[in-house]
Amino acid sequence: MTTTPPPAAPPAGQQPQAAAATLTMHGQYIKDLSFENPRAPQSLIEQTQPQLTLNVQVTNRQFDAKTFEVAITIEASAQTPEKEPLFMLELVYAGTVSLGELPQEAYGPMLFIEAPRLLFPFARAVVANATREAGFPPLNIAPVDFVALYRQQLEANGGRMPGISDGPVGHA
Repeated sequence: MTTTPPPAAPPAGQQPQAAAATLTMHGQYIKDLSFENPRAPQSLIEQTQPQLTLNVQVTNRQFDAKTFEVAITIEASAQTPEKEPLFMLELVYAGTVSLGELPQEAYGPMLFIEAPRLLFPFARAVVANATREAGFPPLNIAPVDFVALYRQQLEANGGRMPGISDGPVGHA
């Protein structure tokens, strides 16, 4: 059995060097929020089980070589069994992120999996609060499999990461 000695402590007065962060979230925000309740107050009086439709999409926009805006778009609508609308909700919840020293092939997973995982709990809370404030039970969205969503987007774009430029950014 071999043992390795513990790593040496840094000299007194010096901080240990931390590895550069691979993903830094600078801020997050509601970019767009729309809620329609076209049949109010009748829709609030009826006690029928609605049919819910939910769509989640992730996009990004590049600002410079390592800074991006990552946006989660959530579209939800509910209808009565007779196909009458109860509500329509659209939320675009975004954050600005910077990537550390990463190989280009790691950008996709960071922007389409890891950043959305950080944003999703907050977007989910906005959706739940909006539906509750509109008089409906809160819509609690189940966790999203961002890995599967990323694979679908790669497949739809022929294996190319959407929204990430291969060349220089900006006007040349």
